[in-house]
Amino acid sequence: MSLLRSARFPAVMLLSAAVLGLIVANSPIGPAVDAAKHTYLGIPGVFEMSLGHWVQDGLLAVFFFIVAVELQFELTAGELNSARKALQPAIAAAGGVVTPIAVFLLVAGSSDASRGWPIPTATDIAFALGVLAVFGRGLPSGIRIFLLALAILDDIVGIVFIAVLFTSDLNLGLLALAALTVVIFGVLSRRMDTPARPLLIGVLVALGILTWVLTYLSGVHATLAGVALGLAMAQQPALRARHSLEPWVNGLILPLFAFSAALVVIPQVTPTQLSPAFWGILLALPVGKMIGISVAGWLSLRIGNRGVAPHLSFADLLAAGALGGIGFTVSLLLSELAFADEPLLRDEATLGVLGGSMISLVLAGVLVSLRARHHRRQAIEVPR
Repeated sequence: MSLLRSARFPAVMLLSAAVLGLIVANSPIGPAVDAAKHTYLGIPGVFEMSLGHWVQDGLLAVFFFIVAVELQFELTAGELNSARKALQPAIAAAGGVVTPIAVFLLVAGSSDASRGWPIPTATDIAFALGVLAVFGRGLPSGIRIFLLALAILDDIVGIVFIAVLFTSDLNLGLLALAALTVVIFGVLSRRMDTPARPLLIGVLVALGILTWVLTYLSGVHATLAGVALGLAMAQQPALRARHSLEPWVNGLILPLFAFSAALVVIPQVTPTQLSPAFWGILLALPVGKMIGISVAGWLSLRIGNRGVAPHLSFADLLAAGALGGIGFTVSLLLSELAFADEPLLRDEATLGVLGGSMISLVLAGVLVSLRARHHRRQAIEVPR
């Protein structure tokens, strides 16, 4: 289990699952696996979803739950617990959202592909920290803290996009019931120190499932149930729940989602025949993220530290920007949602996410290694 809690191994599993999905989709068994993905499961006539949607809407809600728990901790007791601490990564995150959108729209123009503009805004926090752990030995802790805060703020933006842009046929009554169950969930989670704790855990699990069902039926994307529950839960029980769920999320849920999302048949076309959605994402993730984060981060460090040398150099921020371009999980989800009714565009957008994330991964590996070597050399040269 400790291996699944590390920063490196889950990142390798996530990448391997995505590569395996691509290989399987383009192999002789691809059509059979794709048919299985679209098999409907549930109670006929009452509640049914395809196997792919059970992964995307169901299992991924658990991932968003632990993201929300981490966000709650950072906002109350961690690196974002004051406006002053949050200002610099918030400005960098804004640059890392606006610039990729601009790059994407510059490529996509006014075509149908332009609906995919939210896709390159996300950063896969687990993957980025995994790359940092693999290549970043000797880097100052400030880079990791900056990247963590940046990625968490990116997650907030992604959550808002999912809530606002991909809600359809909203049922306010069911949404109100879901909100009520979240409130009850939050209140009961603050009673965990009573002798009835085992019973309460069962009740909380049941409330969590009920909240997810009501959210799904209300028309709001069901993963947002995980966000609401993670933010509402009392901090200590939430952190314990996160600790228990983390190996399952890293070892099963995220690789399964990556495999499912990457089940894409590579189009047998020339590069010029590929959609602007593909090219826009392929450029926006590595280029837009790196430029947006590094430039906005450089400005933010000077705004917040007038007369004081910034604790991160522009070269450090370039490395953080390259790490920010590793989209994967949330970007793959956004591509599924943005082009849900256009399979061809969705598949090309998915390939764009995988390609852009891989380019960012290579760039980040090189830049982080160079910065780590620089900081190790500086540490040796400092007189004792």
